[in-house]
Amino acid sequence: MDTAGVPETKEPVCLARLDGKQPDGLTLIPWQGGKPLTWDVMVVSTLADSYLHSTSHSAGSAAETASIRKETKYSSLPPDFIFQPVAIETLGPLNTSALNFLSEVGHRLTSLSGNSREMSFLFQRISMLIQHFNSALTTDSFCFSDEDPDL
Repeated sequence: MDTAGVPETKEPVCLARLDGKQPDGLTLIPWQGGKPLTWDVMVVSTLADSYLHSTSHSAGSAAETASIRKETKYSSLPPDFIFQPVAIETLGPLNTSALNFLSEVGHRLTSLSGNSREMSFLFQRISMLIQHFNSALTTDSFCFSDEDPDL
């Protein structure tokens, strides 16, 4: 136990792939069917050249494609874990399984807190994170000169 009285738990070694990559997170408490949940989050650019053709025809297709790649990437995880890919496009859409997963999280938050707006708050927080991410990307793409008098 650490000084806060909380038991210390190291990440299970079995979550590392052969290349050393691991999912972004793991629940310590079983999520469903006695299995812990592990997830990996990816934000993909809706307007990237590699996704533009599909996103111009179908909203959310970049998120779905990224989700499939994540599932393939972590297909070697042991069956003792539930894997949830979370792919979010920079213009908002999520992959279908992530939307269902986050809706379930929202329902569980609502049942614990008794506040029926918990799901709305959860999606608002995610939306704000994506807006912040987009803002950082946009700002980083500008080249500012030290001689610019407007700065």
